[in-house]
Amino acid sequence: MDLQLRDKVAIVTGSSRGLGLAAATALIEEGARVTLCARGEEVLQVAATRLRALAGRDDAVLAVTADVSTSVGAAAVLDQTIDAFGRLDILVNNVGKAGGTDIVSTTDDDWMSALDQTLFPAIRLSRGAVPHMRRAGAGVILMIASIWGRESGGRMTYNAVKAAEIGLAKAMAQQLAKDNIRVNSVAPGSISFEGGSWWKRQQEEPDVIADFIKRELPFGRFGRAEEVGALVAFLASPRASWVSGACVTVDGCQSRSNI
Repeated sequence: MDLQLRDKVAIVTGSSRGLGLAAATALIEEGARVTLCARGEEVLQVAATRLRALAGRDDAVLAVTADVSTSVGAAAVLDQTIDAFGRLDILVNNVGKAGGTDIVSTTDDDWMSALDQTLFPAIRLSRGAVPHMRRAGAGVILMIASIWGRESGGRMTYNAVKAAEIGLAKAMAQQLAKDNIRVNSVAPGSISFEGGSWWKRQQEEPDVIADFIKRELPFGRFGRAEEVGALVAFLASPRASWVSGACVTVDGCQSRSNI
């Protein structure tokens, strides 16, 4: 299926590895031009080189070293994308991190960090993207949330900020439909990729993780990053033209919610 994404311009935050890189890869495979961004320049440049080779053209990929948890970093990613490509069609808000433990032990700084690293990048990038999408007459914004934003589970702070992202996406979808801008969230389950947290735990505690897989993952395996990337590319495309305000799970039936 041709997803009709050729020469569309996308920003994917947190895209030097993991789910962000998988989303960027899927978009590049469909012919889109993509801005990658991350804080670590070395890993980012490796990812950019790989995707330029996949695209078969150097001008398909822009790599911006920036910390999008700051307003300056978010603005730099948007400004450099417009300078390089002249437009913005797709925004994938992927970056996120949350620490802390229980309600008593989790400090205000832990909570602020979770908001700064996850929710505010999505707010700032979306706010900056919308005027460009309005000028183009269309656009797509996606939040990479989590099944632990749809139901209880995972770290408390992560649970809270991912639920906030899903709520933000729904509110934006209703606001922006009149501008032909679609907004959706994606809720991955437990995804393993080299260097990621599940991958590390599997190396460190193979028996514990084997028990987790048997107990919690009906297909008997972790999800793969490219399986999330494929969904992102579809939702970003005109093929999903009547999908907006949705939260789409990609979790191999791990979650327990009926909706």
